[in-house]
Amino acid sequence: MKEIKIFAPATIANLSCGFDILGLALDHVGDEMVVRMSDEKGVRITKIIGQDLPLEPHLNVAGIAAMALLSNLEVDHGFEIEILKNIKPGSGIGSSAASAAGAVWAINKLLGSPFTPTELVNFAMEGEKLASGIAHADNVAPALLGGITLVRSYEPLDVIKLNVPKDLVVTVIHPQIEVKTATAREILRSHVTLKDAIAQWGNVAGLVSGLFMEDYDLIGRSLEDKIVEPVRSMLIPAYEAVVEASKNAGALGCGISGSGPSIFALSKSALDAENIKKAMENVYSNIGIPYDIHISPINQSGIKKI
Repeated sequence: MKEIKIFAPATIANLSCGFDILGLALDHVGDEMVVRMSDEKGVRITKIIGQDLPLEPHLNVAGIAAMALLSNLEVDHGFEIEILKNIKPGSGIGSSAASAAGAVWAINKLLGSPFTPTELVNFAMEGEKLASGIAHADNVAPALLGGITLVRSYEPLDVIKLNVPKDLVVTVIHPQIEVKTATAREILRSHVTLKDAIAQWGNVAGLVSGLFMEDYDLIGRSLEDKIVEPVRSMLIPAYEAVVEASKNAGALGCGISGSGPSIFALSKSALDAENIKKAMENVYSNIGIPYDIHISPINQSGIKKI
């Protein structure tokens, strides 16, 4: 196989209480990429459709991630990458992660899979470092492994795939403003109180337990962030109104997707997800902010060949 076409899913990171450690993959939303072997060594990005992003590999997250992978191998050929960019940068649903994870997944497949999906996370994180200044894995891990993932440790990297309750559905709305991940990180507090830290630990443990027990009420009670969302929510118009409307429409819980401005809600059924969608739409329609909105089950497989 000399060429492969793939789908790289959008992702939701943090899941409220799990800053930089929790994430999930969406099923219907994502980028498409074509990666092919070439006789000329190195990595070249030959085409990007949908967004105005740099073709220079050292300035593009896909190029950086691909070069990180190839630096760990001895190969006699290079790779060309084409990207159909359906996920808008700065949307909060893992735009940079899809490109970085997609590039390393595809190259790994073309090379006969010398690396495991978890090992690929390390390379994809280098792309995230270019985008945000921090090599975080909460988006690239679910993109590569699928489902809901927990980064237990970064040094050494230890990623755990969590149980996904069968009825869990995601609704996510993207108001058409851009919040850069680097900017959203700059406003975070460098110190937190012990009281808030204890509450956060409890919520992370509760959310993980709720997922394995398939206890939807526990999942909902645990989707609360005492540390990051109180600050980042100020960057998102009508955030509190969207959350309140979503919960009134049946959401188990809500939160900021990644660094925002997208807002996600988890629900127990497709019907609840549709009602939440309408509630979210009403809020932004009433204040005149354009948006994209998606309803999706959780993608259990992650990146796939198409």
